[in-house]
Amino acid sequence: MGLEELLSHFAVALAIGLLVGLERGWATREDEPGSRTAGIRTFAITGLLGGTAGAMALAVGGPASAGGGIVLGLSFAAYAAVITVFAREENRADKRFSATTAIAAILTFALGAYALVGDLRVAAAAAVATAGLLAMRQVLHAWVAKITWPELRSALLLLAMTTIALPLIPADPVGPFGGVNLRETWLIAIMLAGVSFLGYAAIKILGQERGVLLAAAAGGLVSSTAVMLTNARRAAAGEGAPNLLAAGAMIATTISLARTVFIVGILNRDMLWHVIAPLSAAGAASAAAAVVLSLRGQPAQSQEDPAGLRNPFELRPVLTFAFALSLLVVIARVITEQFGVTGAIVAALVTGAGDVDAVTVSMTKLAPATLGVREAALAVLAAVLSNTLVKAIMGGAIGRGQFAAVVAISTLIATGAAAAAWMAALTFTG
Repeated sequence: MGLEELLSHFAVALAIGLLVGLERGWATREDEPGSRTAGIRTFAITGLLGGTAGAMALAVGGPASAGGGIVLGLSFAAYAAVITVFAREENRADKRFSATTAIAAILTFALGAYALVGDLRVAAAAAVATAGLLAMRQVLHAWVAKITWPELRSALLLLAMTTIALPLIPADPVGPFGGVNLRETWLIAIMLAGVSFLGYAAIKILGQERGVLLAAAAGGLVSSTAVMLTNARRAAAGEGAPNLLAAGAMIATTISLARTVFIVGILNRDMLWHVIAPLSAAGAASAAAAVVLSLRGQPAQSQEDPAGLRNPFELRPVLTFAFALSLLVVIARVITEQFGVTGAIVAALVTGAGDVDAVTVSMTKLAPATLGVREAALAVLAAVLSNTLVKAIMGGAIGRGQFAAVVAISTLIATGAAAAAWMAALTFTG
């Protein structure tokens, strides 16, 4: 390592110490001089000290060598011992119990050393993250104090589903007729749980009105069906105003329709002209319904009382629905193989109940080589129709009452608008 490069690495080690020290100094700015273990100067020197240990390790063969490892290990142990003793004495004087300063100082030393022997970008990013976490002490403590056990359990369960269970699930299909892909099924379950958790968090943080609508908009990019089922469950449980929850479901439907138009337009421009009119009409009707429903009067408690929210999501309904969708895909595959082109449209009706995107992508690839452009477009519209009606029926069955009524009316209006636009397009195009 040349002189200029060495100096640049030491500069980063110093900057790491200054950054963490700035936060620690600001946090203890009201303490009397000499009453704290480490401030901005001590942390800056700590960064340089770590950098010096790293440079010494490089000089005797590098951190992976026996000599370099001994230098780094002894330096780290000596510094950790010194700073721990002083931090303990500070705690005794202040009559408190905290290891934050000691741990932050040890980490600063380690990052200073890594700035010499490792990647500068990683060392700098870790230092910024460290300073950020230290500065967010009050925010994090307040946030932890507000977390309920169902929220923590659901978050851990969602993380476990994603990081522990998912890598262990085989990717190969299981069963006859092409089988069920268990990994895809599990991904659907994660998606449903994630959308539900997102909606819960948005409502709790932003309030009932903004939370429902923003969560629905974000969820619609992933799964409008998941948004519909989540809002229906909350409507049935009395966890929000039915009109507002129905408005969220219709927003998700609008975004889902726009997403389908976008996919077709990207993958098969010829099909776009056959689907854009009915899907745009249905999307406009759904958006209008969402606006009307969101503007209607809401119960006063729905604006201020997110405490009615009980659970971000429940695992059993999520898994049941995910496996049901997977079985629908298998059934659609069998129908397609048995009945050809007609079967493709029928299969689109069946498969579309659970996954419009899969039908859309597959049909854009089949036209015009295997299916005609109009037939492929009709299959996509059939999938959208199936998905729209099935999720409305399921949402109505779960949500019941006013939620079911307004969702049914809004869905029928959107479906009627799509049918009228389709007939008008056929008239003009012949």
